[in-house]
Amino acid sequence: MRLPAEWESQDAVLLSWPHEATDWNYMLDWVQACFADIVVAALKFAKVIIVAPDPEVPRRQLLQKGITHDVIYISAPTNDTWIRDFGPITIETNGIKQSLDFCFNGWGLKFAANLDNLVNVHLYSTGLFCTEYINKRGFVLEGGSVDSDGAGTILTTTECLLSPNRNAQMDKMEIDGYLRRTFGADHILWLDNGSLQGDDTDSHIDTLARLAPNDTIVYVGAPGSESDPHFDPLTKMAQNLKMFRTRNGLPYRLVELPFPDPVFDDEGNRLPATYANYLPLNGAVLLPVYGQPLNDEKARNVLKSVFPDKEIIGIDCRALIQQHGSLHCVTMQIPTGTLKTV
Repeated sequence: MRLPAEWESQDAVLLSWPHEATDWNYMLDWVQACFADIVVAALKFAKVIIVAPDPEVPRRQLLQKGITHDVIYISAPTNDTWIRDFGPITIETNGIKQSLDFCFNGWGLKFAANLDNLVNVHLYSTGLFCTEYINKRGFVLEGGSVDSDGAGTILTTTECLLSPNRNAQMDKMEIDGYLRRTFGADHILWLDNGSLQGDDTDSHIDTLARLAPNDTIVYVGAPGSESDPHFDPLTKMAQNLKMFRTRNGLPYRLVELPFPDPVFDDEGNRLPATYANYLPLNGAVLLPVYGQPLNDEKARNVLKSVFPDKEIIGIDCRALIQQHGSLHCVTMQIPTGTLKTV
């Protein structure tokens, strides 16, 4: 049993379309245009599955982009769009894929999640998937809170997984054991430091540091100014990462992403812009960019050094961070061998 790495081959990319009943209502055109950009880029490398209360809405919008093939539309009511955290998490056992459905409770009871928590039930009722559906709803877990190298290592954060509003009945040792049993992991890396202002997830790992091929960890570097509130937690995070060892007892190759210049909403609140929220695809990596040419290009070059055989495609995600997430947060990879027809 193992949790495949995200850079392994994929059948599709899953998204949950923003609609009028979501918090995106006040900026719906802007965010839907961003989603369309993600779909256009992803379709070059995999199919796309879109969940929406009214699938005709995204269908019409994507037709305007000339998209008529390789998009599968699923009708299901949703609270929001962050499908990384409520979509299915796919494991592999003896070469066979299985889809796990964990409980999603709105990042520790912060937001309504009653509809999002049922999306996987809707997905698997369609007959689209050939995997076994496994109910894990007795445990609260979001996809953005764990990362895997596909070979038995899981990277996560203590702030998120030990949140009292998630699995308070379990201590760290019990949660560590649960991750090992559920994902076939034998090496759990607990990151104790690192946070972003404006982040509602309690420090999801996909905003801070990511496992990558060849015993590499890509992480967000600290800002240059010591007066920036991120300087101390991200400096401590880098020190934390230097202490990690691979399953073979060696230090990881640490590759630093630039820290974006501050981005604020209309009310002056700092937004959690991060380049760590990228999405690996079959032949590419979709990189969130923020209209900062120097930093955006630095991040692109960093990821090219980590994924030399993949095209690095920038997606303007200034819309997404208005609601405190980014590109990886609104997508979920569907690994090869999961769909009945590809």
